Parts: sequence; structure tokens; C-alpha cells
Amino acid sequence: LLRISEIYNIAIIVTNQVQSAPDTFFGDPTKPTGGNVIGHASTYRVYLRKSGENRIAKMIDSPYHPYSEVRFTINEKGTDNMDEGKKSKKE
Repeated sequence: LLRISEIYNIAIIVTNQVQSAPDTFFGDPTKPTGGNVIGHASTYRVYLRKSGENRIAKMIDSPYHPYSEVRFTINEKGTDNMDEGKKSKKE
């Protein structure tokens, strides 16, 4: 996939299933089901989740962009930004 993306100058989107690790007492209990292989092979990692009727996209890993989060909704027009450009940075 990496070679195809470089040859044709296209983005490849790969999804990864996650699960909760019940033995995690501190931090995020969400873990990738198949391990970290896909995460290590990816240039960008975006974590998507649903919060009520809205969605949250978090930039988890990027060589060029800081950690950020944006809230959006999906409707008949496509997507709408809930934050209007506001971004929160990881502390």
C-alpha cells in the first residue's frame, strides 16, 4: 500500500478495530485489537469516536502536526465543524 500511495500520490486510509483493556487503571483503556503494527506503519493516526450525535476526531500521531482535536457532526450537507476552528492541545 505504501508503494502504491507513493507512485500515484494518493492517501491510503486504513482502519483498525479497538477494544477496552479492563485491567488499565490509569490512562486510556482503549487498545488496538491486533496490536500496534498498523499504528507503527502509519504516518498519521486519527482516533475517531462518537459523543452523542456528534463525532470527535483526535490527531494522535503526525510528523508535521501537533496533537489536536475537533468536534464535528455528520448531516445531510456532509460534515459541519462544531468548534469553528478551535483546537485543543494535549497538555
